[in-house]
Amino acid sequence: MRITVGSKVFTATLSDNATATTFKTMLPLTVNMTELNHNEKYADLAGDLPRKASNPGTIHTGDLMLYGTNTLVLFYKTFSTSYSYTRIGKVDDPSGLADALGARNVTVTFEL
Repeated sequence: MRITVGSKVFTATLSDNATATTFKTMLPLTVNMTELNHNEKYADLAGDLPRKASNPGTIHTGDLMLYGTNTLVLFYKTFSTSYSYTRIGKVDDPSGLADALGARNVTVTFEL
C-alpha cells in the first residue's frame, strides 16, 4: 500500500486480518487527519471495520491502527500505551514520516 502525505510517499505492509482486508476495499481513500497528542494523526472513517483490539504495550513509529470500530490512526512517534487497537498495517520505512505529517492537521491518501 502507498501512503501519500504532500509530496512524500511511503510504502506500508498491510496486516493479514479481517480489519486490513476490509480497509483495502475502501481504497483509494483520501482523508483529513487530525493531530492528537503530538504523536499521531487520526480520521473517522465513513463505516465500521471489523476489530479485534488488544493492547500492544508499545506503539511504534509507522503503526497504522484502528481505534474503536471506525477511527483510523497513523502514529509518527514510538511510545508506551494503555489503549487497545486493532492493527491494520505498518509503514515499511517510517524515516521522515514525522516530518511529512508535521504538527498540524494533514491530508493523507491511502492506495494500493
